[in-house]
This record gives sequence, structure tokens and C-alpha cells, in this order.
Amino acid sequence: MPEVLAGPLLRRLEPCRVVLWLVASHTLELTLKLYPPDDRPIEIVLDTTNCQRLNVGRHAVIHLIDVHLEAPLPGDTLIGYDLRIANPRGELPNDAGIADWAPHLLYPGQQRPAFVVKSRIDALLHGSCRRPHHPGGDGLARADAWLEPQQDRAEARPALLMLSGDQIYADDVAGPMLVAIHALIARLGLFGETLEGAVVSDSDALYAATETYYHRERLLPEFEANEALRERFFGGVKKPIFTTASAANHLITFAEVIAMYLLAWSPVPWRLIAPVRPTLNDDDAARYAGEEPIIEAFVEELPAVARVMAQLPTLMIFDDHDVTDDWNLTAAWEETAYGNPFSRRIIGNALLAYLLCQGWGNDPERLATPLHALAGLLDQTVDGRLPAARQDELIGELLHLGDWGYTLASRPKLVVLDTRTRRWRSERARHRPSGLMDWEALTDFQQDLLDESAVIVVSAAPLFGVKLIEGIQRLFTLCGKPLLVDAENWMAHRGAASVVLNIFRHTRTPRHYTILSGDVHYSFVYRVRIRARQRGPDIWQITSSGIKNTFPDTLLDWFDRLNRWLYAPWSPLNWFTKRRRMRVQPLTPDRAKAGERLWNGAGIGHVRFDAEGRPSEMSQLGSDGRDTRFR
Repeated sequence: MPEVLAGPLLRRLEPCRVVLWLVASHTLELTLKLYPPDDRPIEIVLDTTNCQRLNVGRHAVIHLIDVHLEAPLPGDTLIGYDLRIANPRGELPNDAGIADWAPHLLYPGQQRPAFVVKSRIDALLHGSCRRPHHPGGDGLARADAWLEPQQDRAEARPALLMLSGDQIYADDVAGPMLVAIHALIARLGLFGETLEGAVVSDSDALYAATETYYHRERLLPEFEANEALRERFFGGVKKPIFTTASAANHLITFAEVIAMYLLAWSPVPWRLIAPVRPTLNDDDAARYAGEEPIIEAFVEELPAVARVMAQLPTLMIFDDHDVTDDWNLTAAWEETAYGNPFSRRIIGNALLAYLLCQGWGNDPERLATPLHALAGLLDQTVDGRLPAARQDELIGELLHLGDWGYTLASRPKLVVLDTRTRRWRSERARHRPSGLMDWEALTDFQQDLLDESAVIVVSAAPLFGVKLIEGIQRLFTLCGKPLLVDAENWMAHRGAASVVLNIFRHTRTPRHYTILSGDVHYSFVYRVRIRARQRGPDIWQITSSGIKNTFPDTLLDWFDRLNRWLYAPWSPLNWFTKRRRMRVQPLTPDRAKAGERLWNGAGIGHVRFDAEGRPSEMSQLGSDGRDTRFR
């Protein structure tokens, strides 16, 4: 068993603060060493004051490292860092460093990973939607290949890597990935749990059930009240306008989601397991055989993925697939999902894992209280199983946490929005889409913007979407079928749309906005201005999606073409949209074949900013090695 299973991931980084995330096979005695240029190394012994250790299994301990420094680190220069392990149990020498136990995290010529504390955000990488079994390259591996030749130049490094949703797909899992998850659970002894409201009584019975691969819908109780629940979580819901989603391998237990994070972010856990294809019927076996080489290719790129996340400060926010598809889309969805103990547990387990693997590293202070409660839950395991009553109680506390968003006091200021848990429910009908943020959340958002000259806003869903696609979503909503087309956009709810558009018109909000978004599986850039205002704010929306996902090519081409025809600047249809007071100018990708505005291709977005905080260069680094610039 290796000492370290995943990480370190470099998370929040400030002049006087370094936050790291690491998973080990046992509790480690660690020392953090920082190597500023032309200065003596800084050595910090990690104890209970700056490293919280949480056991999630017999051989899995998450180390949450949050080091506060007395003197600020020098800015805009390369600073090496190392994590030294004292008294390792395995074959490593005493005081072994990252070069000994994770050499895949180092670039050629490096002795240790490095980071740069930028005095301002002069550039960043951003993206969303990383689906392991999508048949394409990994945008995070492309980010690593892009960074490698310039990693030793501080000025060339981006200030941060921003992941704006769907870092994992808990609701859409390939068969080979689920088999690997179960093998890793057994290998690491990840904690089990009791399941209420399901056919199977506990996690062990779930993993052993013949229906656990591709047919998890059969494990739900067979009574009429659960028909909508079964369709939502496991039914392979058809979405004829956009795509077909399959949730037959939906992750259920806390251990499954934790294992998914380990397998999605690190190559090391894959070396500990030897997944064996389960017994499947002919159709499922054919599907498994088709997914297997895609997952193998995904694993081959994981060393590069782990390396870039160890070298760049990485911030994150959830979207729906981190928990489940269409999470909190409508009030009716919420009533169905949270009204059943089994589905409530499914959602809660994904949120518990998000707290540990994503949320805490974004803003450790804000999430200190729920993390302390989770640590208490993990300490109460009996015979390797979580106490069910306390688990459900903690899930209830997380569901009412209030706000998972956060800010970064950078230049420009970074404001990351929680567009999932503070929804503005429709007052007209419970089946209509909820607003992405309610009035109180939008008021808090406006307070974060007041008197800033420039700001970078991260919204999982684009604030300004493609009008034709939003029109189709509205049509399906009027027909009572918003779930069929993911009718989830800022303009879908009248109140939320009105408030957010008014925020841009407020006289004390920033002069320069950059909105980073994802979610839609294609990339585009808009420049937005307020009509009839000479000195209104300058708004740039830059959408990058997906990191490892794409939109159906032919369908997107038609949507792009029809949108340009139907919503041209002279079209009267523009007056029927909620943003008619805004002038939206799409930028053209330089590799467009016939004037396309929407770019379809997996990769990662790259944005440069000028001294005033305005975007000066916007491009999409393709996972195929080719880059596209928006002009």
C-alpha cells in the first residue's frame, strides 16, 4: 500500500496562506517545506492546528492542510514546495519528499512542485464538465501539456485553475468505472452504511446485487409513490432535443463517491486494483466492452491531470452532475427527491463527499463547522459502518447550509456563485424551473460587487445563453416538461432574470465584468453592453465546456445557424427576450468554418487580463492539441 493515494492538490493560495488536499493510506507525519527564491527554506511541521485528518476507511485518510504564514510569500515568483513524510511505513526513506513518493507530479528538471502567488489575476485556466467515459481527450491533461514548456517562468503561469462544475459525474458512470470503484472500496476498506427505503439493506448488499451494474433502478422499492423518483435518478431519461442521459449506474453510497474522486484525480489508486468484468447480459456486456478502452485512455492521462492540479492553485464549485442530474431544477423535483429517505441519502452522500474533496479547499473558514460535524460522524463508525441516524442528521444540516459560494480578495476580485442550493422557486407552478439564485442570494451577490472596479464572476450556467436554445427550453417548460431539456438558465425565471440584469445597471457595481461559465458542453464568448447608456459596464461572458465532454456536432451546427438567422441584430424576436435592453455581441472562433459562434470541442479555457482587469485574450486549448482563439 503506498503512503499517498491522491494529491497533493494545491487549493486556495494567498500571500500568507497555503491550502493543500491529500489522501493517504494511513495518518502521516508531515512537514511542509517552502522554497522561496534567494531565501532560506520555510519549514512548517503539520500538526492538529494546521492539518486535519479524517478517516474515510481502514486505509484511507484525508489530510486537509491549511497553513497560515506570519510573513507573506514573495509575489510573482516561483516558490517550490514539498511535503516530507517522517517515519513512513513502507519502503520510502525517512523524510521522503514528493520526488520520492509522487514523481509523476514533477515536470522534467524539477526537484519539487512549485507555485506562484500572483499579485493580480493576469491569466487563468477555466472549464467544466469532465466526464471520464466521454470518447475524447482530457482538457486537464491538455492544460498540463500547455503549462509544461513554460512552467519555469513565473510570468507565464496562470494565476489559478477554475473548475466551474461537474468535476465528477456522480449520476452518469461507466460500467468499468463502477467496477473499479467497488474494487477500490474493498481495497481501502472505505466505510459502509445502512440504506433506508431501498430494496437492499446496506452498502454491502448493494455492491453484491446482480442489478448493481446498469440496472440500479431495480433496487428501488416497487410502489407507485416512487415512480417519479425512479425515473429521475435511475431511469435513463430520454432528452430528444439535446442528448440521452443514462443514470443506471448512479452512485449511491458515500464510499462510492469518495472512490470516484480518488479514481478521477489520481493514477495511484488504479495501481492498487485489478477490476474484473462482472457477469452481464449480452447488451450490457457490449456496452461494457465499448466503455472499457475509453476508461483505459482516461487512466493513461491521470498523471498529467494530477501534476497540473499540484502545480496550479485550483478552485472549484459544484454543478448538477457533481450530485445528480437536474439537481433542484424545480420545486416539484425537490419535493420528490427530498421526500424519500433513499434519494435524500443519495444526494446527501454526494454533498458530504463534495464538502471533503472540493468545498473545504475553496473556503476553509466558512465550512469549518460542517467539516467538524463530518469529522464527528466519521469518528462514530462501528464495525466499519457509518451511524445511519447521525448520517441523515448531518445530511439535513448540509442541505440547509445556505451558501456554498465564496470570494477571493484578488485583483480583480473573484466571486464564485452557488447556483444550486439557493434557488428562487417558481411562484406560478411547482413544475416550472426555479431561478438559479433567489432574491436574498442575489442581494448578497450585489453586495460583493459594490465599489469594485473590475470583477470576475463564476457562474456554473451562462448568464447570457444561446437565445434559440433558451427558447426551446421555454417551449418545453410551457408544455410541463422542463426536465426533458434541462431547462436551466438564468432567463428561465422572471424574478431571477430581472434582478440579475438590474445588478449590471446599478451605478456602484463594477465597470468591468468577466463572467466565467460552463455546463452546456460547447464554448462561446459574448461581449455585452447596456443599450442607451454611454458609460455602462463592459461585460464579457466566456463559456468553456466541456473539459471532457462535447455537444452532438450536427445538432449544435443547426442550433448555431438557426440562432444567427432568427436572432440577428435586426430580428424582432429579440424584443421578446428578457435581455432586450442588452446588446449581445458574439465573438467568432478563429477556426470557425462558416461563421460559427459556438465552438464544439473538449479542452480548457484560457483567459488573459489587462492591467484594468479586462479580458485581453480568450482561447480554448483543445484536448486534441489544437487551440482556438475568440476574436
